[in-house]
Amino acid sequence: MSTAADTTAVTNLIAKYAELVDAGDFGGVGALFAHAAFIGSGTTIRGRAGVEEMLRSTVIRYEDGTPRTHHVTTNIAIEFDDEANSATARSYVTVFQALPDLPLQPVAAGRYHDRFERIEGQWRFVERRVRIHLVGDLSHHLRT
Repeated sequence: MSTAADTTAVTNLIAKYAELVDAGDFGGVGALFAHAAFIGSGTTIRGRAGVEEMLRSTVIRYEDGTPRTHHVTTNIAIEFDDEANSATARSYVTVFQALPDLPLQPVAAGRYHDRFERIEGQWRFVERRVRIHLVGDLSHHLRT
């Protein structure tokens, strides 16, 4: 039976993604997806190297090594399947960005649909689907 510790572990994985992206630690994000697929914009990227390379090639990092963003993840809803040692989660994401010449503003908002598995008592990502519904000025955030 899933416990509060399971809920915390899955929630922490969702939060860790935001922290790592905002810190510009794309290697760390890749590690989160070592056994997972990242699906967004009609493309599926699998595994550590693929996710890390996707971020390095699309997200602009500045002098401090960060993309100068702040991912806010809210409305997290988690459902567990104890028999399958798996969980699914839905959440909202809003991405804010600010630069010396760009005032703080939301640049994207959408939803995450995540799948997780528990292996030897540890939770990990299996899949993240990103659906962006609202788009602002991404010219300082993405290369494409």
